[in-house]
Amino acid sequence: MGGLPTNERLEFLGDSVLGLVITQALYERFPGLDESRLSPLRSGIVNMRALARIARELGLGPALKIGKGEEVTGGRDKNSILADAFEALVGAIYLDHGFEVSSQIVMNLMKSTIDEAATRGAGLDGKTALQEIVAASGWAPPEYKVSESGPDHDKDFVAYAIVNGAQYPEGHGKSKREAEQVAARIAFEALSKD
Repeated sequence: MGGLPTNERLEFLGDSVLGLVITQALYERFPGLDESRLSPLRSGIVNMRALARIARELGLGPALKIGKGEEVTGGRDKNSILADAFEALVGAIYLDHGFEVSSQIVMNLMKSTIDEAATRGAGLDGKTALQEIVAASGWAPPEYKVSESGPDHDKDFVAYAIVNGAQYPEGHGKSKREAEQVAARIAFEALSKD
């Protein structure tokens, strides 16, 4: 196995630290929510897109050592690579400074993400939030139309949520699931304003 060493062990550790810090924060902030509501709320906070956004804010992309193949395909700005880099950074902070310091840093970096997730869709991911508002209206479950384009190593997905016969604006993502989540969030926000 030649090439550069990976940060997979630090990612593994950082992922666990992130999960614990966010779980504890949500547990304390929302004493009235049970596990069935806390779990999707945590997933809405600790996800690839959110972690990649923070990595971009920190300027991690230019600091990464990546292979030539990833360099050519824009790896420094790929959500998956940036999210992994942020997890590795959290793991390194934990090893150097312990849980208290890493917890404070994570909370400082993720405060706006936590606040945003807590205010949208009762803290649910996009598809679950949309499902709840649709069910409350007595409509049939939402449907999704998804298309994909691009080469296998760099696919782009476009999804549309269809609710009660109405098609809402498209959501984009690097996976089918991500595109559907974005489309669901767009539809949820539109229906919430009605």
